[in-house]
Amino acid sequence: MISSTIANLLSKENTLQDVEVKGWVRTFRANRFIALNDGSTIHNIQCVVDFENTDEALLKRITTGAAVHIKGALTESQGKGQRVEIQVSSIDILGDSDPESFPIQPKKHSFEFLRENAHLRTRTSTFSAVMRLRSALSFAIHKYFNENGFYYMHTPIITGSDAEGAGEMFRVTNLDAKNPPLDEAGNVNFKEDFFGKETNLTVSGQLEAETYAMSLGKVYTFGPTFRAENSNTSRHLAEFWMIEPEVAFMDLAGNMDLAEDFMKSVLSYILKHNREDLEFLENRLLEEEKTKPQAERSEMSLIEKIKFVVDNNFKRVSYTEAIDILKNSKPNKKKKFKYLIEEWGADLQSEHERYLVEKHFNCPVILFDYPANIKAFYMRLNEDGKTVRAMDILFPGIGEMVGGSQREERLDVLKEKMKALDIDEEELWWYLDLRKYGTAVHSGFGLGFERLVMFATGMGNIRDVIPFPRTPQNAEF
Repeated sequence: MISSTIANLLSKENTLQDVEVKGWVRTFRANRFIALNDGSTIHNIQCVVDFENTDEALLKRITTGAAVHIKGALTESQGKGQRVEIQVSSIDILGDSDPESFPIQPKKHSFEFLRENAHLRTRTSTFSAVMRLRSALSFAIHKYFNENGFYYMHTPIITGSDAEGAGEMFRVTNLDAKNPPLDEAGNVNFKEDFFGKETNLTVSGQLEAETYAMSLGKVYTFGPTFRAENSNTSRHLAEFWMIEPEVAFMDLAGNMDLAEDFMKSVLSYILKHNREDLEFLENRLLEEEKTKPQAERSEMSLIEKIKFVVDNNFKRVSYTEAIDILKNSKPNKKKKFKYLIEEWGADLQSEHERYLVEKHFNCPVILFDYPANIKAFYMRLNEDGKTVRAMDILFPGIGEMVGGSQREERLDVLKEKMKALDIDEEELWWYLDLRKYGTAVHSGFGLGFERLVMFATGMGNIRDVIPFPRTPQNAEF
């Protein structure tokens, strides 16, 4: 007999059949009832042991965390809380778990404690649900791009270019840290390094993706990116995953269409396929909200928030119009915003973005045509000379979800922008080549995957939506 998953057993219509299942004991009570979970579903299956006819030494080994192999008959449950249960005919302990030292006891643990035990935290209902949703969203992303004619490309992890001009990068080197070779000027001589030049971990695959878009038409990346930003907040990671599509012959309007369709598609997928996990996480959030003051509680439940994005058309608003709205808004006039909006050119904060989505427009918002001086060098300059064809998509509860732009396809303008920002042309000679040989309008966007997982799961800290978070002073596991 082939071992079944618990998800499969719980969906079976016909009972009174012999089954076998392997999983981990969540709880064992009254020497009789095992709550068993194998990771395939949020739900446990109850396994009923005939303790009077079971060896006492074996019963003592059925502890929280132990891995077991159970055979028995799937029957309709006599008790409340489950439709079916297994009447156990035999039980094998595959791996013992010491009840004194096993960290994940059947009680409420803080997320901080679970982060310290990240290797075991998916044994809890919350984290198994979050990680199943993370997996489903990953699949939905690849599915969407595959069905829409995109090619998946793997951009380099080690790079000599700084795509964002961010400067906060992790250096990759095999030079002696204590005694690096120096050049005549006394600076570190990177010519003697492994790659013969200074290299870093990538902050974005966008520039390389543009090169492939300008030959394959439609491409996307989905891979790890790195920021050496010393931000110890609930929204920052040093290592995170990015989705970056790039499309040739597509302008900013097409970019907005693509991003909106993409977001609706991947969120619709989890509404359809991960309902039980979403309902569990929604209930968790509702309980958490009860402990907050009324003013801090969310107006929408988790599933309502996801449906809000799926069911509403995204409102397209220029940055200039948004600044006027914010400048004249009640929270700005009454000085309720932490960052007051006083003039055009301000860099919008999460509080401003959420006000536009949740209070003013009451739908997801796409802001476009941002001031050039607060955006990256590769974004296409508008005819006014002061704004660029950039766009950000704003979601409820989280603010910016997607950032993208039409890319600057004119060689002379791109060179001028690089010169103004002191970006070395020789470093990006290959990027400039795209504007010399068959240049064309092209666009793309970036989406931080963990931010999407936070939105879809309702988790409040980005460290709780990635298996092993990398943050300042922490590279455990």
